[in-house]
Amino acid sequence: MRLKKVQDKLKEKGSSFTYVEEDGCGSIDFEHRGLSYHIWEFADEAEPCGVETNIRNAGRTEEIEGDYENILLEALEDLN
Repeated sequence: MRLKKVQDKLKEKGSSFTYVEEDGCGSIDFEHRGLSYHIWEFADEAEPCGVETNIRNAGRTEEIEGDYENILLEALEDLN
């Protein structure tokens, strides 16, 4: 299971979400206050190395690499 900390945070916040894993990369889709959000891991070679997400800017997708799971956790805290 990928993106475990993000899934735990969404459960803690009481948010329903869908999780799919394909080719070793996780994908989470959820809604918050009527807006749809996505977090899609991508891989470079064989290992996941980043995510594509619109969690920080609901209308715009961005790529986050490096310590992306902790960056996502911070962004989830900002969703009120």
